[in-house]
Amino acid sequence: MDFKKHIAARIRAGELSEAEIYDLIAVPPTTEMGDYALPCFRLAKSLRKAPVLIAEEIASNFATDEYVTEVAAVNGYVNFRIDRAFWTKQTLERVLSERERYGSSEEGKGKTVCIDYSSVNIAKPFHIGHLSTTVLGSALYKLHKFLGYTPVGINHLGDYGTQFGKLISAYKRWGKKEDVEAGGLRALNALYVRFHEEAEKDESLNDEARAFFKKIEEGDAESVALFEWFKELTLKDVGRIYEMLDVHFDSWAGESFYIDKMAPVVEELREKNLLTESDGAQIVDLEAYGMPPCLILRSDGASLYATRDIAAAIYRKNTYDFYKCLYVVAYQQNLHFKQIFKVLELMGKDWAKDLIHVAYGMVSLEDGSMSTRKGKVVYLEDVIEKCVQKSLDIITEKNPDLENKEEIAKTVGVGAVIFGALYNNKIKDITFSYEKVLNFEGETSCYVQYTCARANSVLEKGGRGKKVSIEKVCPQEFEVIKQLADFPDVLRDALEKYEPCFVARYAVDLAQKFNKFYFDCSILNAEQETKDFRLSLTEATLITLKNALGLLGIGVPEKM
Repeated sequence: MDFKKHIAARIRAGELSEAEIYDLIAVPPTTEMGDYALPCFRLAKSLRKAPVLIAEEIASNFATDEYVTEVAAVNGYVNFRIDRAFWTKQTLERVLSERERYGSSEEGKGKTVCIDYSSVNIAKPFHIGHLSTTVLGSALYKLHKFLGYTPVGINHLGDYGTQFGKLISAYKRWGKKEDVEAGGLRALNALYVRFHEEAEKDESLNDEARAFFKKIEEGDAESVALFEWFKELTLKDVGRIYEMLDVHFDSWAGESFYIDKMAPVVEELREKNLLTESDGAQIVDLEAYGMPPCLILRSDGASLYATRDIAAAIYRKNTYDFYKCLYVVAYQQNLHFKQIFKVLELMGKDWAKDLIHVAYGMVSLEDGSMSTRKGKVVYLEDVIEKCVQKSLDIITEKNPDLENKEEIAKTVGVGAVIFGALYNNKIKDITFSYEKVLNFEGETSCYVQYTCARANSVLEKGGRGKKVSIEKVCPQEFEVIKQLADFPDVLRDALEKYEPCFVARYAVDLAQKFNKFYFDCSILNAEQETKDFRLSLTEATLITLKNALGLLGIGVPEKM
């Protein structure tokens, strides 16, 4: 039951609608103050009364019923308390009946959402800097699907540009097929780094690289074959990492896919008198909108990122007829997306308003940043493997006889990497710390996973599927119930704000409340009716924690 809706329907406050009152109702900071509260300060102007008087009038006119057991006016707020037994029974029955679907909805039914994320570069290392876009985009994909939308995951591969000419040049000069086959992306990156080192001494290498890239564009058999091979090696390497992170895509259409789709875009811009020549280049002048010009074609006629992104947006709308199209790309690209969204709007695309840049901060390790060209790169696979090994060391120390330690360590280690990138608001820069993400007593996935293992152990001893029957609920139990009941709202809020961190923090909060209940209240040694209720509460907690972690791409071991 939506208690906020029940309360809002019974309040009359001037000309405010039920929906407006609903939006005003909030959850107090502590349960002692009440379960819901209506702040009356925003009503003072329209009702021409002091908030304290408004609160007292609303409280005196609101009769308690079978759901709302107490109403009180306190310092300009109207506090409402909900019947504990009813709330508890309803919440537990819903969680235990819906199980792995608890928190899901059909609100997005019939709406397609394109999500552009990860978007790795062919023949370049999958490094720690790709972590946020990959796991953030994947979590948004899972959230949209869970709430009934049809998500389309797009890996907009960086598979076009002069860097491929550089790689071909480097490979033909210094590469060996067997070395590249064995070394994969790392071998290719070593060649790329060497090219830049040598090009600093001999600038003619850059001309050679441009010539090789031109050969790719012209369809030269040898150059195209090498390019396709580089692509195959890259996708094989990154595919292994995506599998570890539980990340999936529906489209791998990269930049090269749009090469033959750019000419119509340029022509349309020209027909609509949006193109201006500047030093031989073709631009869209955006000065009137407080932005520098959007470069469409270079003076040599070559296309740019903006050209390809505009073509991609049009293709996606025509192909998927999206409700929204999200671009999960670092905040350094804020201007780029503002420009292309504005250009599409000027082209008369009314759906330009449905394009959303989901910007995020950067990730670095504690020892500093990276440069692909100079070889100072931290491979994401190395970070994951280090977390898995550290997890295995911790598990071996704490529980040396645990079965399947290696598999459990993998689940814990991979989860720690994902959770470490998703726990904070997406726009914040992150300094990744192995010590922090693997703290079993901190605000981490390890802590949540360990709580799941604890709940699972209790259920193995006490049994699952117990009937919900309770007349009285203690404070520790009710804190867990309230947290469980919040889950669907948290998911909607996370989706609306594109913030999977809400789900991560929710999981930690629920784990903390459950652990307080676990330590304060006897479960297995309680009287039968109380025992059955507390086992149901434990099972509902385990279900909800698994659902929350699953939406982030994190697994849950049964034992730890």
